Amino acid sequence: MFNLVVLTGRLTADPELKTTTNGTNVTTFSIAVERRYRSGEERQTDFISIVAWQKTAEFITKYFKKGNLIGIEGSIQTRRYQDKNGNNRTVFEVIANNVQFVESKRESAGADGASFSNADVNDFAEMDAVEDSDLPF
Repeated sequence: MFNLVVLTGRLTADPELKTTTNGTNVTTFSIAVERRYRSGEERQTDFISIVAWQKTAEFITKYFKKGNLIGIEGSIQTRRYQDKNGNNRTVFEVIANNVQFVESKRESAGADGASFSNADVNDFAEMDAVEDSDLPF
């Protein structure tokens, strides 16, 4: 049997790194994923809950912000609990095993490229010419 989920969506909020009582890092966030639609129909968006643990959680909270496009590979997990009114509830979450950038830093920063350094051409040193015979390949 397989339990494999692959999603691409935009973060709906900045992810926050939290630590469990036993010291394990975790982040919980949601992504907006558009559903396929037929011509003439209005686009539909699903908001999917994601949980990431340990190094994956640290990576996500360090490099991803609200609105960033993220690729997630993981599995679906269900959790059951009782709410404050005594009602039984079931939660479906995706446990992220691997995540990746889906857009460039420039695309995620917008057209002005605000997240890039404004280095001047004079900040770079000139390199000596390299002969083809010096190359290792």
